[in-house]
Amino acid sequence: MAVTDEAILKIKEMIIQGALAPGDRLPPEKELSERLGLSRSSLREAVKALEVIRVLDVRRGDGTYVTSLEPRLLLEAMSFVVDLHDDQSVLEILAVRRVLEAHASALAARHAGPDDLEHLREVVESVDRAADVESLVAHDLEFHRGIAESTGNAYLASLIDSLSSHTVRARIWRGITQEVAVDRTLAEHHQILDAIAAGDADLAHALTVVHVSGVEQWLRSAL
Repeated sequence: MAVTDEAILKIKEMIIQGALAPGDRLPPEKELSERLGLSRSSLREAVKALEVIRVLDVRRGDGTYVTSLEPRLLLEAMSFVVDLHDDQSVLEILAVRRVLEAHASALAARHAGPDDLEHLREVVESVDRAADVESLVAHDLEFHRGIAESTGNAYLASLIDSLSSHTVRARIWRGITQEVAVDRTLAEHHQILDAIAAGDADLAHALTVVHVSGVEQWLRSAL
């Protein structure tokens, strides 16, 4: 195992064991390197790597802190990485999205409260057939984000959000090249929301599968 990897694992172990908690400041470099039995250069490299993936926050002139470790924060790196992939890889991402978002819709049908449903209804009613593609995309992202957040599972919501942002380009092109995309998208959103509001988990799941599959089918035909 590379020395830097060993340093990363040791810092990770400190967090897991509770020696370092979210928001805690790391001990000074010399003290921490001696405590972990590592060279200061190896520790430095490990800190840089953990800063990139948002586990650590290096504040110049102040010190290095453990971040909040919230799911959304930790998944930002995934968002960046997936943005670099080509359309063929986006198809695989969409396949994952289809599974996760359908499950989220089913959970939302079981757990969404009045405030969640009100928010989703506001999102659905915030656009109409005259909306431009950019507005539709923003609406679509907010709608799916709202469903995921209403599940009460922060990790699921953050994972879906990080994957959804990478399909923006596909959604935009779908809207540009297919005249009925706006009407179809809005209709599907209404149907999904109605199923969630009715507490029909199976129907919400099925409708979401169809909804995401539409983007997949379009992208396959465009490749």
